[in-house]
Amino acid sequence: MTSILVSEVGPRDGLQSIATLMPLEAKKRWIAAEAACGVREIEVGSFVPPSLLPQMGDTAVLVAFARTIPGLNVVALVPNAKGAQRAVEAGVHGMSLPFSMSETHSRRNLNRDHAAMLLEIREVAEIAAAAGVHFAVSLSTAFGCTIEGAVPEGTVVRLAEAAVAAGAAELSLSDTTGYADPAQVRRLVRAVRAAVGAGRLTTLHLHNTRGLGLANALAGLEEGITTLDASLGGLGGCPAAPGASGNLVTEDLVLMLNSMGLDTGINLPALLQVRAILAEALPDETLFGFTPEAGPMLDYAERIAR
Repeated sequence: MTSILVSEVGPRDGLQSIATLMPLEAKKRWIAAEAACGVREIEVGSFVPPSLLPQMGDTAVLVAFARTIPGLNVVALVPNAKGAQRAVEAGVHGMSLPFSMSETHSRRNLNRDHAAMLLEIREVAEIAAAAGVHFAVSLSTAFGCTIEGAVPEGTVVRLAEAAVAAGAAELSLSDTTGYADPAQVRRLVRAVRAAVGAGRLTTLHLHNTRGLGLANALAGLEEGITTLDASLGGLGGCPAAPGASGNLVTEDLVLMLNSMGLDTGINLPALLQVRAILAEALPDETLFGFTPEAGPMLDYAERIAR
């Protein structure tokens, strides 16, 4: 049975665009509950200045808490070398840095052009290597940008190669703006893997902005992708990309993968109960997903037992 890693990014990407602060204890309950369902990796926050994103001000505390959960891979986003050093000091297992393929988005998101970002990647890679921390670079806006529009695939491939040369141990393709379609996913996965090696590209970060999240995930699976990012309740978006709302819904993704006979290790009925934590802590936020409304199929148990 093929094993697929569902990486929960809700505590970071899901919360970064929400004005209402989720209480620390609720975040802890969320992380612990998902881990108890069998979720093996959680992005618990980001090491950005709290003055810019108050929601992420407790990330170091959450890393320390999540590290106490056996078997959980604890990761966080870092915007630069300073954030990487804080992440290492907090004790993360892994960290990722967003590298926007759209230079306009890069300037707006991290105030750096491509040349400056590659220098930052090199510095972060050195910090990660010295600490024995896994370092991945997320190729953001890889499928298109709400500011620039289309991003040439050749640009993505060239910058992917440059990121690896600068020290990225792994890459992910991120549909930050919800622009991707399945054919484009297949093309770009093939092109980047051909350039940097299949082992360097195992992850897709997809948004469901235009309802294509699951279709794009399936296209990625067919090309050999083995890790898919998702957010409980579909929370999330990018503050620097207008209109780019909605992460891939964890509950719907797990239903699809489990029903297909793929091994996620996640107990779906238990996962559906975790939504109550978000509903209680964030009563003014809309939670998305078809599976929580319809429930699993009547023959779901038989499907996953095949």
